[in-house]
Amino acid sequence: MRFTVEQYEKLKEAIAKGVRTVAYGDKTVTYMSMDEMLKVLRMMEEELFPERFFRRRRVAEIDKGYNP
Repeated sequence: MRFTVEQYEKLKEAIAKGVRTVAYGDKTVTYMSMDEMLKVLRMMEEELFPERFFRRRRVAEIDKGYNP
């Protein structure tokens, strides 16, 4: 999905106002709940600002059980 910064800002504004309907350009979106809006906001943030999210990496260490 491709989100725009305009959509992100409008959604943040709607959440701050406590409304469930967001209009941008010629489109209008009505969300079912505030929880749904917060989930979509998180998806937008992950796509638009990936540097804000730390991705954890795991590294395996292998030991053969003896020291030469």
